[in-house]
Amino acid sequence: MDIKRPLAGAAVLRGDITEAIQEALVEELARVGYGRLSIEAVARRAGVGKTAVYRRWPSKLDMVLEVISSVAGAGLPVPDTGSLDGDIELLLRFVARALKHPLASQIIPDLLAEAARNEQISDTLTGVLRAAQRDVSSLIVDRAVARGELAGVVPPDIAVDLVIGPVYWHLSVIRAPLPSAMISGLVRAASIALRTAAETTFAKPQ
Repeated sequence: MDIKRPLAGAAVLRGDITEAIQEALVEELARVGYGRLSIEAVARRAGVGKTAVYRRWPSKLDMVLEVISSVAGAGLPVPDTGSLDGDIELLLRFVARALKHPLASQIIPDLLAEAARNEQISDTLTGVLRAAQRDVSSLIVDRAVARGELAGVVPPDIAVDLVIGPVYWHLSVIRAPLPSAMISGLVRAASIALRTAAETTFAKPQ
């Protein structure tokens, strides 16, 4: 979904109403956070009436869960550079760029905080984020095994934690800068960690 700002109050073609509402929701989430988010404000930003929103989602929570699931579940790129280190670097740089986006940098920390209070938000975030990350991590690991760079398969959840976890921690939890040189260091650390994990007993098929 492209994130762009529709003109408040502008006439919206019927076929574009859902997309306009989704874009308005993302911008309102970034502006005020989930706690202060209102359907009225989303409708006003989208240039539609409240009934247009309620026809699509019965509540604020349903609207947020569906839109965030759609955005987060869109998937990560699957780099194939020919080497484990190269694949990790491209993935980390993409994730870092996405998390530093002005809207994502406001929305993700807010939803993580809200997830501690709302089980439905927690389950949704965990499900869609982990699924997308597991898929790309598994592919990177499988390719490395096929090239002979890893001694064995690393479980997807462990691979995600070792490769992507530090970037999420840095940018979305403690919200600290992540310079390019640090990403290079994280690439080396993740590569070593995966090689070590592939040689341990927990990484071997049972």
